[in-house]
Amino acid sequence: MPELITRSERLHPEVRELLEKMDSEGAPPLESQDPVEARNARVKPMAELGGKPDVLGRVEDLSVPGPAGDVPVRLYANEAGGLRPALIYFHGGGFVFGNLDTHDAVCRAIAKASGAVVISVDYRLAPEHKFPAAVDDSYAATLWVAANAEKLGIDARRIAVGGDSAGGNLATVIAMRCRDAGRPALAAQLLIYPVTDVSTFETGSHREFAEGYFLSRAAMQWFTGHYLASADQKSHPEASPLLASNLSGLPPALVITAEFDPLRDEGEAYAERLKQAGVPVTVRRYPGMIHGFVSMQGVLAGGREAIQEAAQFAQSVHA
Repeated sequence: MPELITRSERLHPEVRELLEKMDSEGAPPLESQDPVEARNARVKPMAELGGKPDVLGRVEDLSVPGPAGDVPVRLYANEAGGLRPALIYFHGGGFVFGNLDTHDAVCRAIAKASGAVVISVDYRLAPEHKFPAAVDDSYAATLWVAANAEKLGIDARRIAVGGDSAGGNLATVIAMRCRDAGRPALAAQLLIYPVTDVSTFETGSHREFAEGYFLSRAAMQWFTGHYLASADQKSHPEASPLLASNLSGLPPALVITAEFDPLRDEGEAYAERLKQAGVPVTVRRYPGMIHGFVSMQGVLAGGREAIQEAAQFAQSVHA
């Protein structure tokens, strides 16, 4: 019989019901599995929690040149005609799992609600491909989208990067790379409960929500151990962007966090550092929600609300 877990009364009822269902299924803890086993076990449930995919006028699977071969991407657009803003999206999954299908419903929903072109990037995963492979692939995809903007139906002056969890980490790291390289000029960054500091798991939210709230502190340690090649990489600014010395000159950001998420405090700390560096930032903490709630939009109303907020942000980006 599964161990009884006591959780905060402030959890949203839909979240509580979902977590209790997960408890009853008795899946083994992530950290007890090898990466391939964990990946195979979670891809289908992740896609199912996204709900029924929206029908769009244009969905195309493409590949773009990367540093170690082609990088698969999927383009979503509600309709053809005219140059539109774009959101280059990097999926979550702790850098270990996730793909174009696990986040298909999320990307479709943002594209439909925003009218923007959304390009989802299937970067290489750890542990087969350690840091910075995911960063390198994501940057290559961003360069390609910017270089081919017009023929993709994209306004090159209105390109944003975004992602959830590990993908939020990649989005802001790519924003830093683009700033430092002087190209391409990004208009915005969408950071959904981003990983911003893998050097420590001792924040208040990491301690308070260490277990029982979907993402655990032990799981974060497991993800990080597979993603990084060595312990000294934990403080690298492209692994832990919260530790970057300079956050000035980055594009405006929308930072979405969840009340019951171990990553809440580091996401909000990163938003505060952006503000201190003079970057326009909007921070929205969703009450009663857990890590991953946006990808769970099929069963959580809070996820659908955050999708609408993300879509409005993508729609409003400007040079």
